Amino acid sequence: MVKKTDRKFERTRRHIRVRRKISGNAECPRLCVYRSNANIYAQIIDDEAGVTLVSASTLDKEVKEKHANKAAAKEVGSLIAKRAIEKNIKTVVYDRGGYIYHGIVKELAEAAREAGLVF
Repeated sequence: MVKKTDRKFERTRRHIRVRRKISGNAECPRLCVYRSNANIYAQIIDDEAGVTLVSASTLDKEVKEKHANKAAAKEVGSLIAKRAIEKNIKTVVYDRGGYIYHGIVKELAEAAREAGLVF
């Protein structure tokens, strides 16, 4: 009998493997992305202090698209970049959260780059 793979567990393993290599600090915090079936969440985190500096998601009032799709990812990416620049954060390390850099995760990153973040 063929065993079915647990996709959530495999994503978590990839995320842990990536997190061993990257970490955010005060000069260059980490832009972390989480994608659920319904929403997209992005946070800019200082791992040394253990503090979330900026966050944005499809649940915010400023975001018009309320689903987890490419259009919403573009809005969330530009919103997180705008909020980060207001707090004088210009460079970040991108943490894709164990997801493939494709589709929604890629659109969010590209929108954040276009809005002024450097990574």
